[in-house]
Amino acid sequence: MSIVKDGWPFILIPAVLLGAAGAAAHMVDWTWASRTAWALGLCFVLFMVYFFRDPERIPPDDSDSIVAGADGVIRSIETITENKYLEADTVRVSIFLNPFDVHVNRAPIAGMVNGLAYTPGRHLLTISNASSEFNEHSSILISGEKTRCLVRQIVGPVVRRVVYWLEMNQALGKGQRIGMMKFGSRLDMYFPKDDVIITARKGERVRAGETIIGKTKED
Repeated sequence: MSIVKDGWPFILIPAVLLGAAGAAAHMVDWTWASRTAWALGLCFVLFMVYFFRDPERIPPDDSDSIVAGADGVIRSIETITENKYLEADTVRVSIFLNPFDVHVNRAPIAGMVNGLAYTPGRHLLTISNASSEFNEHSSILISGEKTRCLVRQIVGPVVRRVVYWLEMNQALGKGQRIGMMKFGSRLDMYFPKDDVIITARKGERVRAGETIIGKTKED
């Protein structure tokens, strides 16, 4: 399994510091306290390796299917008017991630990147609906053949970094990697209400790029 390139500073720097601290403690006084601290540091490094893992995912072949943009649990599916990018009544699907989920995000549909933005803001608990609008977040607009999708990566109250690896007018395949939530805990997907049928259910656990959460409507 590969590691996200953005994760290497979080792995290598603590690993080097841990090695130097362990060597110094061993030469000076390798006490129970220093061994415990070293073991805790090792656990941290191993968790960083686990957190920044980037497994391969195989998206479904069905061109009409829509897949989850993040690993996690669907906490809400609701109708909401989105006025900035889609300018339509939309279905918003919110996925919440825990620290043990894969945090690499993927494109819910195939299409062209027609919007990219990073918006500073507050750091409310992501369980609050207000966090979707007022928290610091990134916005990614993907325009497909049959519908459009706005993906919003939302930061939480503790660690506050989300990134996308995209450029304007870039072509995306369904399930392609689009970015990462560095300890972020919520990803929202907006679809025009008239274009899609959402088949996922609240409380369902999903996998980015693989789990089908809905489909586009027939013309």
